[in-house]
Amino acid sequence: MLTSSQKPFSGLDDFFYIGAGTSGRLGVLDASECPATFSVEPDMVQGIIAGGDEALRRSVEAAEDKPNMGAQAIREHGVTDRDVVVGIASSGRTPYVLGALAEAHRIGAKTVFLCCIPAADYLDEFVDVCIAPIVGPEIITGSTRLKAGTATKLVLNMLSTISMIKIGKVYNNLMVDLQSSNAKLIDRGTRIIMEVAGTDFGTAREALARADGSVKVAVVMLVKGVNYDEAVARLEAQEGVLRRVLENTS
Repeated sequence: MLTSSQKPFSGLDDFFYIGAGTSGRLGVLDASECPATFSVEPDMVQGIIAGGDEALRRSVEAAEDKPNMGAQAIREHGVTDRDVVVGIASSGRTPYVLGALAEAHRIGAKTVFLCCIPAADYLDEFVDVCIAPIVGPEIITGSTRLKAGTATKLVLNMLSTISMIKIGKVYNNLMVDLQSSNAKLIDRGTRIIMEVAGTDFGTAREALARADGSVKVAVVMLVKGVNYDEAVARLEAQEGVLRRVLENTS
């Protein structure tokens, strides 16, 4: 999933999280938040959980014991050698996840393993990068939804957020690519425009409306003094990266 301008990792296409139980749910959660926060296509960051969507609400524990099902999930989601697959398993040994990573590696995808114990040496055979926050014993023995789950969520937040920063979805610390889809986000988008363009609330809100809800387009319209079509064209010429447009003196 990497092209420097449009994808989280340079040269690749899509990004997949795959896990079972709590790990799977956390992956689906992080993936589902990316379109609303960063306006990426839903298939750019995808979450796969053992047992399918039913497992999001009701435990389907037996599914995690089948490595062949993990491999099948990778094939069914059309993973290619231009994708990244992040396997999530707090215990470091979930068969479903290991099967998925092995299949992704066989296909040629980049593979990342996120666990909360020291990684086993044999993982080097099919894992390119291992991320292992060591959290120690849980307060309730074996309940990895606690410390391990919290650490996992933090790491997933970092992976997706840093990726989106690198492809220009953020300006300074502002979510300039959010979807203005409800009153709260319209208000937030307006205030972002105010800050970046240095204007008042009314002017920012009016520009957001003229920009069809796009914060980036509204900012370019105000800062560069251009109309909607010209603002869109300038952003497209800079691969959607607002900073490049604003720093361009032409």
